[in-house]
Amino acid sequence: MTAPTLATGLARPADQRDLVLDVVIPVYNEETDLGPSVRRLHAYLTQHLPYSFRITIADNASVDATPQVAAGLAASLSHTRVVRLEQKGRGRALRQVWSTSDAAVLAYMDVDLSTDLAALLPLIAPLITGHSDVAIGSRLARQSRVVRGAKREVISRGYNLLLRGTLAASFSDAQCGFKAIRADVARELLPLVEDTGWFFDTELLVLAQNAGMRIHEVPVDWVDDPDSRVDIVATIKADLRGIARVGRNLLTGALPLAHLRERLGRGRRDAETTLLGQLIRFGGVGVASTLAYLLLYAAFAPGLGAQGANLLALLLTAVANTAANRRLTFGVRGSADALRHQAQGLLIFGLGLVLTSGSLAVLHAVTSTPARPVEMAALVVANLLATLLRFVLMRAWVFRPATAH
Repeated sequence: MTAPTLATGLARPADQRDLVLDVVIPVYNEETDLGPSVRRLHAYLTQHLPYSFRITIADNASVDATPQVAAGLAASLSHTRVVRLEQKGRGRALRQVWSTSDAAVLAYMDVDLSTDLAALLPLIAPLITGHSDVAIGSRLARQSRVVRGAKREVISRGYNLLLRGTLAASFSDAQCGFKAIRADVARELLPLVEDTGWFFDTELLVLAQNAGMRIHEVPVDWVDDPDSRVDIVATIKADLRGIARVGRNLLTGALPLAHLRERLGRGRRDAETTLLGQLIRFGGVGVASTLAYLLLYAAFAPGLGAQGANLLALLLTAVANTAANRRLTFGVRGSADALRHQAQGLLIFGLGLVLTSGSLAVLHAVTSTPARPVEMAALVVANLLATLLRFVLMRAWVFRPATAH
């Protein structure tokens, strides 16, 4: 098998000893699984990888026999080393090793090797050729084969749906422990990533996307590790804080991503895909829709009553709102998928109807004859909540950006 030529910027010198791939295995108290996993990975790389490689065991302050096991592996296996950190945090480990590595391509995988190693070469090949900047394994691709419980499946899909709705993520699986990045790209992005824990992956990918990087996705075969050490509740809380922080930084322009795009020659990002630009346009459409809704409600209420007027006014403005956001906020032109978008918009309308009708029901339960201004004030509050929900679902579901491959 002839190995493909490395891309410009990653050119392989005549000296074949120059390192192409550095695979990092972050570990914390993994004395049992570390040995078998690293030996299996080493055997696979030796047999199947047509490039020079190194395995780096990043020990995150383990307090069991992990350091001794890691030292034994480094001594007995070629191209294997250990980096010891005195603080926990997967993100901290990856930042430390990646920022000091001399390899052209940097990767990492979980110590349990849940992902089939056959996906490794497809993962790194686009980085080596220069086609892509970052590569991720995806358990949520249609071609993926995944074995895991319903709880983890729901959490994973819910998390990635949240990322699409809040941060406009175009990648499908932020949490799969099977990723790679070009070293020159890592040197630019790592100083901008603040998280040192599990949110590190997500933050890196969101920043890469907003910097105009090309993210390659590889469908993977993946088997859940029943002995996972991840604290799901604590991780969810940390992820939500991370999403809020990154979203705030993107909205305020606190990150020099535009400068990075220009410096790397990635061009300006289409304004129609940016979070701030979409929020501004969505807000404008929302204000117009709310005014139209209130006028229609006031016109229909005398004849139809509060609930009937709410239903008809909301239905009419929902159709117009979906059409306006399709064209103005999300930049979708032409008639393709227009009926599907309207159907999905009507489903979102149903959720808005529940919120607004519920607010009216609560108000009428408190007082049987509320004043019309009080009614309309309650509806404005309910519509604001419905608008927020509509924006998230339109971004994450109806007008979901195409996934980069």
